[in-house]
Amino acid sequence: MTDVIRKDVKERLENGDYSCSKELTLSMFSGKWKIVILFHLGTDGAYRFNQLMRLLTKITHKVLTNQLREMEEDQLITRTVIPGTQSKVVYSITDLGRSLMPILNQMYQWGEERISKLQVDPQFSINDQVTRDSRK
Repeated sequence: MTDVIRKDVKERLENGDYSCSKELTLSMFSGKWKIVILFHLGTDGAYRFNQLMRLLTKITHKVLTNQLREMEEDQLITRTVIPGTQSKVVYSITDLGRSLMPILNQMYQWGEERISKLQVDPQFSINDQVTRDSRK
C-alpha cells in the first residue's frame, strides 16, 4: 500500500472505527494517477497495461502497477487475463468505479472552466495529442 491516507482509512474500516464518508471517498482517489486512470477507463473503455503506460507518459511502471493493484483491491477496476500464446491483461472499470464517473466528470468540467478563466492554453506533447485523437 503506497498511500498513507488510504492505509489509515483501510485500517480504521477493518477495526470498525470509521465514520467520515468524505475521507473514505477521498481515500479511494488517493494516489496521483487514480483519477486520471478511472476517468479514461470510464470514458474510453478497457485498456491494456502498455496502453495505459503510453497514455500516461510521465508515470513509471512501478507506480502504474501499484495504482492499478490498489484500485482492483478497492473494487474500482477489474483485471482480466485473456489466455493465449501471449497472455493479455485488460483493465476495465467496475460498476462501483462507474458510480464515481459523475464526480470525475464534474471535476473534469471544473478543471476545464478553471483553465478557461485563467486563460491558460494547456500544452500537450505530440504523443498526448495523437493518443487523445486516436481514442475519439
